[in-house]
Amino acid sequence: MADEPLSQEEIEARLGDLPGWALEGDRIARGYRLPSHFAAAALTVHVAQIQEELGHHSDLTLGYNTVGLSVNTHSAGGAVTEKDLTLAARVEAIAPAHGAR
Repeated sequence: MADEPLSQEEIEARLGDLPGWALEGDRIARGYRLPSHFAAAALTVHVAQIQEELGHHSDLTLGYNTVGLSVNTHSAGGAVTEKDLTLAARVEAIAPAHGAR
């Protein structure tokens, strides 16, 4: 995956396919609410596994029954790249299985 920064228009168009994700400054971010703390912790571990597979890591926050992600690409000067959108899409694909909404 390229580390080329995406334009604001490209980011906004792609976020249309990722419900709940938003551009916040120089990052894309999303929060999830889960049915329990255990479900939130399980989602966090699953996200960490995906991040390891991709070699691309977000800021990942575990709350009582919440999980938050915020990501940009450091090697692209802190801009949003295809790597960030790929990570977001992978997380979106697995979140419902954990009861996330």
